[in-house]
Amino acid sequence: MYEITRLIHLAPGTGPGEIDALLTELRAVTGAASRALIEPTLPGVRNGGDILLRLSCAGTGSADAIGHRVAAVCDRPAVRRIDGADHGPGVGGVVEPRHSGAVFRTLLLRADPAAPAAALAEFEADLLRMPRHIDTIRAWRLSRVDRATGSAEWTHVWEQEFTDLAGLAGAYLAHPVHWGLVDRWFDPECPESIVRDRVCHSFCTRTGPILS
Repeated sequence: MYEITRLIHLAPGTGPGEIDALLTELRAVTGAASRALIEPTLPGVRNGGDILLRLSCAGTGSADAIGHRVAAVCDRPAVRRIDGADHGPGVGGVVEPRHSGAVFRTLLLRADPAAPAAALAEFEADLLRMPRHIDTIRAWRLSRVDRATGSAEWTHVWEQEFTDLAGLAGAYLAHPVHWGLVDRWFDPECPESIVRDRVCHSFCTRTGPILS
């Protein structure tokens, strides 16, 4: 499988009717994807866009074709910018049973290309430790980016499926393993920091399983 993530930022003043039309067109041109999530983002995203699009494709050829169709649909005045990444399946896991009405979250980030390999490996390992301690995470995946678009040269995509919005905004973001272990990689005042630029923290309602 090959994955596509797009965070679509809309121009100020874009009306509900135009948003609905854009969602309909995006869903129509991505029908060849084996799994698709195309939903408005929820309040509280940071640099996360207004529409979150996440697709799983059969391979790079299929992903390229669908990506071109998505770009064509988004070539309109209502779309101000797109942040996105194309990436392989990465490393992740799933906890059963999954919950209906859950929340899907993605984080696009750029690690310093000059960071030592050992530091990068430790950073990735710390992210993947989080589901052991935070039981509101029902599925997760960490992927290195092959191709990036938008406001930064993204290097990683960190994705999770949560029980509900409180499981993300409370149990995850406020958990000691988050602020006591993982935040040091993001905080420019910490000597271990390797994350550069502003991250994209985006989330939306999950209509079906995305990660597996």
